[in-house]
Amino acid sequence: MKLANRVSTLTPSSTLAITAKAKALKEAGHDVIGLGAGEPDFNTPDYIIAAAVKSMQEGQTKYTPSGGLPALKDSIINKFKVDQNLTYSQKEVVVASGAKHALYLLFQAILNPDDEVIIPTPYWVSYPEQVKLAEGTPVYVEGLETNDFKITKEQLEAAITEKTKAFIINSPSNPTGSLYTKEELKELGEVCLKHDILIVSDEIYEKLVYGDAVHTSIAELSEALKEQTIIINGVSKSHSMTGWRIGYAAGNAEIINSMTDLASHSTSNPTTMAQYGTIAAYNVESEFVEMMRVAFEERLNVVYEQLVSIPGVSCVKPKGAFYLFPNVREAVTMNGFDSVDEWVEKILEVEKVALVPGSGFGAPDNVRLSYATSLDQIQEALTRVERFVKNNIQA
Repeated sequence: MKLANRVSTLTPSSTLAITAKAKALKEAGHDVIGLGAGEPDFNTPDYIIAAAVKSMQEGQTKYTPSGGLPALKDSIINKFKVDQNLTYSQKEVVVASGAKHALYLLFQAILNPDDEVIIPTPYWVSYPEQVKLAEGTPVYVEGLETNDFKITKEQLEAAITEKTKAFIINSPSNPTGSLYTKEELKELGEVCLKHDILIVSDEIYEKLVYGDAVHTSIAELSEALKEQTIIINGVSKSHSMTGWRIGYAAGNAEIINSMTDLASHSTSNPTTMAQYGTIAAYNVESEFVEMMRVAFEERLNVVYEQLVSIPGVSCVKPKGAFYLFPNVREAVTMNGFDSVDEWVEKILEVEKVALVPGSGFGAPDNVRLSYATSLDQIQEALTRVERFVKNNIQA
């Protein structure tokens, strides 16, 4: 059977591919340490689980409105008011089956064939694939390592054409952990306003920022930028609810309505009991979010120093999320490999450490490793990587 063209162009997820190989080795009895995790290693807090269980016991197991429970929308609206002093109505919010689904609905709603979406590199692996599935064209702009992987207003301006429809900002970033400052966002926003380009602001890691860094939403900088921006967010990273699949989008009511209509013909509605759990996540006072953020920051500060001490490895210290994105090109060359992908595969084979090659993120000289796992495991993994590098230096 001949498959649809739209799936024939998809690039398999590099994170899932390396995870599958690591899992196979683990099932064969090997001591594998996987650093590819894109989710916190903490369980969902008990008060959220209890709220979901209570909703089921009370019979809340039926369909909800396609765009989400009104009570959940109110919780999200209140979150925006408290965190960013942004005001939205229920018509300007749609709840989806994860932030990834919210992004998918958005691109399906706004893109026509050949519309261009500007995507800074390194990028989260699903951005270009989702754009292509909506028959759009990804346009890549390189975020230089010397600029903490962030792009400038000049780079954005140079990438814009008459076909440009949208621009994606992911701050804090997956995979780099980079964070745009208020001034940098203002400059990028002015370019988007000048050319009437929709801003897609993926803020899924907003609660995970470190040191003196502060997360700013581009939508909070001015009313004009708020009207030009669709914010994507969710509870997967902030409340360790990755499997609950609750995300949302906020912005222009016409776009949000179209996304809701699309959801009504695909998922019908986000999972009902997961929505009740999310209401609790936003409405119940808890120290969990800050506890998890502090734990990640402590891990980062320890493992960063160990990472950059490995020969041939350099790394921009991230300001958010829970990933390190080191440049390993020198180490790869020292070990006699032509590509980072080959080097990563050999490390998995020999040292049983699973890293994610940066090629899947548009950065072929880098690897991504997650510190969303125990400190002992990360330190042991880096010890093994260092051993591999030193044992395989080519004369």
